[in-house]
Amino acid sequence: MKTFNTIALLLLIVGGINWLLVGLFQYDLVAALFGGQSSAGSRIIYTIVGLCALYSIRFFGDVTNDDRRS
Repeated sequence: MKTFNTIALLLLIVGGINWLLVGLFQYDLVAALFGGQSSAGSRIIYTIVGLCALYSIRFFGDVTNDDRRS
């Protein structure tokens, strides 16, 4: 499970950096690498990153538990 959590975190970081580039420079790195926003490759990457974001909702319980111990 630790490996899956690490992969999810890594993909969320990649997605966050992509959104940073979109916000600051109007440059979509995923679209540039995979042939445009509507290409199958880009859509797969966007979907995987979105699924990782949904999966990461489970970490909120860990964060709130850590706050109670302090």
